[in-house]
Amino acid sequence: MSRLACIVGEPAGWHVRRLAEAVARRGFAAMVVRWPEFSAAVGCGDVPLGPAALAEAHVVAIRGMPGSAAPGTQLEEVIFRMDVLGRLAAAGVPVVNPPRALEIAIDKYLALAVMASAGLPVPRTAVVQGPEAAVEAWRRLGGDCVVKPLFGSRGRGIVRVRSAESLTASVAAGGNIAYLQEFVPHLGWDARVLVVGERLFAMRRRAADGEWRTNLSLGGRAEPLDLPQEWGAAARRAVAAVSASIGGVDLLPATDGRVLVLEVNAVPGWRGLERVAPEVGDAVADHLSHAARP
Repeated sequence: MSRLACIVGEPAGWHVRRLAEAVARRGFAAMVVRWPEFSAAVGCGDVPLGPAALAEAHVVAIRGMPGSAAPGTQLEEVIFRMDVLGRLAAAGVPVVNPPRALEIAIDKYLALAVMASAGLPVPRTAVVQGPEAAVEAWRRLGGDCVVKPLFGSRGRGIVRVRSAESLTASVAAGGNIAYLQEFVPHLGWDARVLVVGERLFAMRRRAADGEWRTNLSLGGRAEPLDLPQEWGAAARRAVAAVSASIGGVDLLPATDGRVLVLEVNAVPGWRGLERVAPEVGDAVADHLSHAARP
């Protein structure tokens, strides 16, 4: 009988489909479970967590973040869905990445803090509440900052701020919490390193003309990268710091000689990376196969 791999995400998603195909080639029956299908019960029968396939799975792979776009319900959704993953992990079901890694990595401040505590070089960062505190932090950081949403990915909502007026407008539009980082002059590219267990895959992300952000979703270009050994070591340490076994790490070589760790993504994509490392999807499927319980 085939072992069962549950993939949590949207059935039409590119990564979900590719991963389902890859684990099927390794002898698994692949089942896609959407976040809204999660349920739980206490004292109501034999299925405390639903769908039942989650508890029966030999491995659960997370291919999407647990919240929806509706701000009024997002916090409750995230907490409950993470609770379900936590109960699965406690019951011995391998969850990749584990709930704690998702909790840390989804929060830019917390992820940066644990990486800094692990001795990794990170940008100077301030998280404050309200426009007045944001302006004060902006001045402390040199009057040239990048403002990011505390939760988010793919470069969405990230703006460079060089005036107090534009900062105030940005904070007002984004809510009361302001996450500010020093703007780091760079060479027009950064490195994305995908850590998959013991394996490393890397690419250079070159920013589009006239754009300082390097995200491929914003027009950046994927290029091959001969990863320096110390950069690979930093990526491994960053993924370990957030308690993950698979992670996408953004490294930024600055013009002043620093190489900074910007972020860790615990649900990393690899669609762009496949352009320079076609074997990466199979490496992820191999990792899940090795993580699965007998």
